[in-house]
Amino acid sequence: MTATEPMRLGIIGAGKLGMTVARLAIDAGIEVVISGSGDVDRLAWTVRLLAPGVRAATTAAVAESADVVVLALPFHRFHTLDRGLLDGRIVIDAMNYWEPVDGADRAPAGGDSSATVQQWFPKARVVKTLNQLGYHALKAAWVATERVAQGVAGDDPAARTTVMALLDRLGFDSVDAGPLAAGVNLVPGSPAFGAASDASTLSSLLRAGATGAGSTAAIWPDRSLS
Repeated sequence: MTATEPMRLGIIGAGKLGMTVARLAIDAGIEVVISGSGDVDRLAWTVRLLAPGVRAATTAAVAESADVVVLALPFHRFHTLDRGLLDGRIVIDAMNYWEPVDGADRAPAGGDSSATVQQWFPKARVVKTLNQLGYHALKAAWVATERVAQGVAGDDPAARTTVMALLDRLGFDSVDAGPLAAGVNLVPGSPAFGAASDASTLSSLLRAGATGAGSTAAIWPDRSLS
């Protein structure tokens, strides 16, 4: 995907994170379709107020029509989606697991939430990104004078490349973090989580996470993150 190539971005989850990403994409000239958990007409009214230009649709319509789909749901809710819904799609896992919100029974093995997402959507091309910053920080990073970097992890190199091009259009630099398993270095408790930094600094933080260095203290969730 190039800077001028048309694309349609789908977002499943119309909370604060989903709406923030939608606004960033619309401002970047990207077509956006979004779904939420409630009535589509009610969501369309909300979208007209908060993100003019974004189209509200059913989740099935989002999955069918989008080139790239962002999962911006609370982590415990992605299991409610049909396992074949996103077959063949590039899927950005922007979710974070928070035990007080999602429950101990939903804890991903080894903290690797994206592996759980990939297992649920076995034919999707899952990429972990857009989860390391809360929605307030995403908005602040977008208007910052220096570009902020996002880590990108995924097993499909072409999907990673497409997502990195999307992030560039959204106004962010990218750091290729490697395979999807490396997404664990972007989740809460990792050195990179919450870091609004340039690409060089983020690369160092990702290396620190991979080697076990840095803080892994638990962070109380900002419920708007997913």
